[in-house]
Amino acid sequence: MLPLVGVAAEHAAHGAVEHAEHAAEGLPTAAPVLFHVGPLPVTNSMVLTWVVALLLVGLVKVGVGQVQLVPKGAQNFWEWLVESLYEFIEGIIGAELVKKTFWFFSTLFILIVATNWFGLLPGVGTIGRGVQGPHGFHVTEPLLRGANADFNMTFAMALVFFVLWVIWALQFNGPVGFLKHIFAPKGDTKGALFVLMAVVFFAVGILEIVSILFRPVSLSFRLYGNIFAGENMLEAMTHLGGTAFGWLTALPFYFMELMVGIVQALVFMLLTAVFTLLICSHDEEHGEGHGHDAHH
Repeated sequence: MLPLVGVAAEHAAHGAVEHAEHAAEGLPTAAPVLFHVGPLPVTNSMVLTWVVALLLVGLVKVGVGQVQLVPKGAQNFWEWLVESLYEFIEGIIGAELVKKTFWFFSTLFILIVATNWFGLLPGVGTIGRGVQGPHGFHVTEPLLRGANADFNMTFAMALVFFVLWVIWALQFNGPVGFLKHIFAPKGDTKGALFVLMAVVFFAVGILEIVSILFRPVSLSFRLYGNIFAGENMLEAMTHLGGTAFGWLTALPFYFMELMVGIVQALVFMLLTAVFTLLICSHDEEHGEGHGHDAHH
């Protein structure tokens, strides 16, 4: 009897080790390619992004396709969301700047939240091609994958922002004003002190250029790292509970990931908005009229 108990214990321990190893594999860093459209590889994270975008377009069409004077239902929700975001962003970057940039920041926030939450739905990451193992079917190439758990997605959004940031900076400051904003000495200095400050601020400007070029990388890695880690944690908790109770062990973490999804979208939007405000704001010495002229 004792040898049988020992064999059973060894088998259970071996199974636990295999479960732990399987859970440790987690989500692959590279999104699997599902098919090609000509030379363009289409990954499962791209498919999820398209699905979410189409759903958002459909929901907006249903909500405001026929605008009513007294909003109700879906129209009431979309108007509340847009007005709340507009007032929130206006309080950060000001009334003038929000008119030009609100369309981007609001779209960015809604898209990131939608893709983050859609990635938590049952079936995302668990339906697709795979292999049959001793402890069940293991999906190796899921049909859908969390969009922001793919660095290509977050880096693409950061690059789009960087291009728009350059355009807005040139529109508000002009080419010369843009360079002055980065390299010119601040404050009222004259004589030898002005020369010294010019050298100092030129060195600071070089560091600022490096910081500006690094922003897309920091923005994309912050969002990608949080969402990627969250999805790996959910998968680990699911495997920890086994086939029967995996959903139960992962349930508390689902509520946490719902909060993480909206917080990370808010952080991404706020950082891009603040970066835009910093380059489009003018010193008092230039006056409001100068900023207005540069804008036009």
